[in-house]
Amino acid sequence: MIDLGSGWGGLLFALARKYPDRPVIGYELSWLPWIYSQAYRVIFRLKNVCIYRKDFLTAQLPQAALLICYLHPKGMQALQKRLSSDGQAQNSMLISSTFALPDHQPAETLRLDDLYNTPIYLYRLFNPKR
Repeated sequence: MIDLGSGWGGLLFALARKYPDRPVIGYELSWLPWIYSQAYRVIFRLKNVCIYRKDFLTAQLPQAALLICYLHPKGMQALQKRLSSDGQAQNSMLISSTFALPDHQPAETLRLDDLYNTPIYLYRLFNPKR
C-alpha cells in the first residue's frame, strides 16, 4: 500500500495498524509533516511503515497493489499524467478521497456518510499495452 502525499500520516498509520503484516509506504515532500510522521513511526514502533521525503510524481515507486491519495484537483491532474506516462502503476488499484482523476472513469464511486457526503473514487489501473 502506498499513500501518495501522506501528510501527517493519519491514513498511513491507520492502515499500518490494521494491516501489521503488510508494508505501508508514504510519500511526503513537506518537511514538517514528514518529520512528525517519522517520529510517530518510531515512537509507536510501526515497523511496517516506511516514509519517504520525496515527490511521488518523480520518485521510482515500488510495485503496489493499492495506491491511496487525497490530493487537490491540480495534484490529481499531475498524478493522472504520471500514471499514464510511465505505466508504473499497472495492475494496481487507486483509491482517491474527494477528488477524481480528470480523464478517467472510476470503476466505482462510494459516498461516505459524513457532513459532505464525501466521494471515494476507486480506479483499476492497468497497462493497455499488455
